[in-house]
Amino acid sequence: MSTDRVLVHRDAALLAQAAAARLLTALADAQSARGTAHLVLTGGRNGNALLAALAAHPARDAVDWAHVDLWWGDERYLPAGDPDRNAVQAAAFLDAVRPLGARVHEMPPDDGSTPAEDAADRYAADLAAAAAPGEQLPVFDVLLLGVGPDAHVASLFPGHPGTERTDATVIAVHDSPKPPPTRLSLTLPALQRARQAWLLAAGEDKSEAVALARTSPGAATAPAGAVHGTEQTLWLLDEAAAGKPA
Repeated sequence: MSTDRVLVHRDAALLAQAAAARLLTALADAQSARGTAHLVLTGGRNGNALLAALAAHPARDAVDWAHVDLWWGDERYLPAGDPDRNAVQAAAFLDAVRPLGARVHEMPPDDGSTPAEDAADRYAADLAAAAAPGEQLPVFDVLLLGVGPDAHVASLFPGHPGTERTDATVIAVHDSPKPPPTRLSLTLPALQRARQAWLLAAGEDKSEAVALARTSPGAATAPAGAVHGTEQTLWLLDEAAAGKPA
């Protein structure tokens, strides 16, 4: 039975450090149970802070990174090396774990000629190749998601048609309300394929979004509230995002 927990930390820095420690334990536990671990990464302010803390954590190598698959929940459809790509912003973490054997599955960059829809299909095929026979997706052990100030997650925005897509695991997102306008994103059914879904939010600008999403008004209004882990949904917040007085 899935559980829903809220953990509130004093500030954003402490949130990143605590989440990194918790994530190392979760990955080690997954490997102990199943031999491998599948982790979905997120970008943004809080996601990047967590990955930086993870890269520098003294217990980082307690995880057998050669048996970890790293996926992305979304990506800006920009050329390889563009500093706004999530994978580029996570370079310190990826550079730390790639030499240890981690299997990094970056979403395709924009090569100037491939439509975003084809890039989405390619990533969907990568996911299917890592799945059990007959399945479209591996079972993610931990899914990391940053919560936007409008309660979006990945590149699924309130009122945007992407929140309604159930016919694919990965989609192209056009006319994003947040630049850049073209992105790739896992769909809600794919995001719900995780044993543990961790939603990260820090800062007063996230407090209204967190409060709204926690009421579960529906994906069209608050996509963050529509994501649930099959075993656990964990809200990792700082005091400002939780609406606590300073």
